[in-house]
Amino acid sequence: MTLTLYGIPNCDTVKKARDWLAGNGVAYTFHNYKTDAVDADTLKRWSGKIGWEKVLNRASATFKALPDSDKQDLTEDKAISLMIRQPSMIKRPIFERGNTIVAGFKPDATLLDRLR
Repeated sequence: MTLTLYGIPNCDTVKKARDWLAGNGVAYTFHNYKTDAVDADTLKRWSGKIGWEKVLNRASATFKALPDSDKQDLTEDKAISLMIRQPSMIKRPIFERGNTIVAGFKPDATLLDRLR
């Protein structure tokens, strides 16, 4: 089963995750949010596994720049719609292998075990 790393190549956290994977000998496929997009089914799958609140990156400059009306009364459907329109609002990176979904990057042995 292939590990897929989702992110944006110029993101510092994604760069660190890619270096960490390579340094630990973990093979992966990279999926660029900006050029390859992410569809609603993928976002719904992630949301179903870890919750849309973990998939949506509220700390992103893109999210913060939204009008208040877009940020208020968020639901899963509204969040997914926002993330499809602006992939920069998706948490970076997201790791996916089979049924394992991990949002964000904190390098430790537990993460390594979960991704292998």
